[in-house]
Amino acid sequence: MRVFAAITLAITLAVPAAAQDVATQARAAATQLADASAKLEKAEGARNRVKALSETVRAYEAGLTAMRDGLRRVVLREEQLSRKLQASDGEIAQFLGVLQSVGANPSPTAFFHPQGPTGTARAGMLLAELTPALNAKAGLLRKDLQEVQILRSLQQDAADQLQIGLSDVQRARVSLNRAMAERTDLPKRFTEDPVRTAILISSTETLTGFASGLSEITLDDQGVDLPPPDDRIGGLVLPVQGIVLRAANEADAAGIKRPGMIIATRAGALVTTPTAATIRYLGPLLDYGNVVILEPQSDTLFVFAGLDVTYGEAGQVIAEGTPLGLMGGLSAENNATSASTDGDGAGNGRTETLYIEVRQQNVPQDPASWFRTDKDG
Repeated sequence: MRVFAAITLAITLAVPAAAQDVATQARAAATQLADASAKLEKAEGARNRVKALSETVRAYEAGLTAMRDGLRRVVLREEQLSRKLQASDGEIAQFLGVLQSVGANPSPTAFFHPQGPTGTARAGMLLAELTPALNAKAGLLRKDLQEVQILRSLQQDAADQLQIGLSDVQRARVSLNRAMAERTDLPKRFTEDPVRTAILISSTETLTGFASGLSEITLDDQGVDLPPPDDRIGGLVLPVQGIVLRAANEADAAGIKRPGMIIATRAGALVTTPTAATIRYLGPLLDYGNVVILEPQSDTLFVFAGLDVTYGEAGQVIAEGTPLGLMGGLSAENNATSASTDGDGAGNGRTETLYIEVRQQNVPQDPASWFRTDKDG
């Protein structure tokens, strides 16, 4: 099991509450990544390697998301404190001068006052009143400086752990690619006719036209009974971790509307089937990029478009949670240790998009009524 760099003990003891909060989040994310690392080691020898590796990749994705969020919080807090300290540079310089004069070794003349003993006594009383305030100010300054130092240490630790996690999740993806290529145990409902498929693709100008001709490109379709997803409509898990970037029929920047939703995902995110289904089509299509079309029941199609790597082949019957492929952008993921906070909450950092369309009787339905989209992945 790969050992992740732990948050140092010094960070957990006698530190400001704000730093404790981000340290706690960083430790929780580190634990998630450590658990994912343990899953990866076990997955290599698992009986069902595809299932184990799929769970491992998802565990890494969750841990990396938590670590990125934690790192972003650390950077925000450190920037906030740094701006605060920079804004009070003049005040701090004055304050340090006072502290230096108070703390200097007194000479005998320091106790003489122009007004004599009475003036000396009054000055002493004034200094006695100021000393607690000066000490309090020194305490606040010391606390801010200490927190900045802790946050910078946390930032480096989090960045190191994030880099390790990125390396290990890529190793898990490679293992998953290999396991999917070696898989031969999936049942097949039909055999795809490559000639008819090519003719259909070349003569099709819309997704509707292609979907209507899917039944014509198969050989020896034996049919299969799958548990219908009707009772789960509205509660299906999204096929990929991400956030809804554009809802169905919402115009994009060019004014184009599509009947499906667009999910913003991290680079290399794993795409899985939300329910048991038959793979009706898999491959490039029109301007959608790589497309996977699933048939969970005879009158329903799920269309997932925009994948970089796809798994399986048309005609296979797959269980819920089976990997369908990976999103692209893995080269960009190597730079994911950046903790820019520009546009937080707007999907920044999620460089890939998956298009999801649901069709019943070849009529588009709103995917938001089928999938649970209330949680950020």
